[in-house]
Amino acid sequence: MSWPIVLVCLGLVLIVLEFLFPSLGALGVAAAVSLIAGIAWAFAQDPSFGVNMMIVATVGVPAAILLGMKFLPHSPLGKLLINPGATFTNTAAVDPRDADLLGREGVVEAMLRPAGVVHFEGRRVDVVTRGEAIDAGARVRVVELAGNRVVVARVAAPDAISTNTALSPTPSSPDTPQ
Repeated sequence: MSWPIVLVCLGLVLIVLEFLFPSLGALGVAAAVSLIAGIAWAFAQDPSFGVNMMIVATVGVPAAILLGMKFLPHSPLGKLLINPGATFTNTAAVDPRDADLLGREGVVEAMLRPAGVVHFEGRRVDVVTRGEAIDAGARVRVVELAGNRVVVARVAAPDAISTNTALSPTPSSPDTPQ
């Protein structure tokens, strides 16, 4: 194996290591020196070999950067830098009192468009609807709890249920024209 190949490969490995270990650029500088020295040495041996090493470096450097970025979240530094995000078991942002709201009814304080506030037995809770606007004073029921979201739907008032007598046909009298 020739030394230019070793130097170019070493430069690519150092680029990946720069992502994994904080070196304040020392590994990056070493990678650049290694790549330049390998390509220069290859040109000194044979111009076509130098062109081939330059092509390998041109393709290898972006590949090494992508590989370093792929391994970064699993490195010790990456675990400190990258927020793991919320999990379904982490309930730090969820009010524990919301767990018993499912199925309960409350009164809308101000119009829900689709978000707003509902009173549940003296307690104010931020809620959202499934997209519809609900007027103030309407009764709503909690239909879904998803993380810190309390989803409500309008409750049909018992007096709003009408009978179908108005829509039923009336018997026609014999003296009315049809």
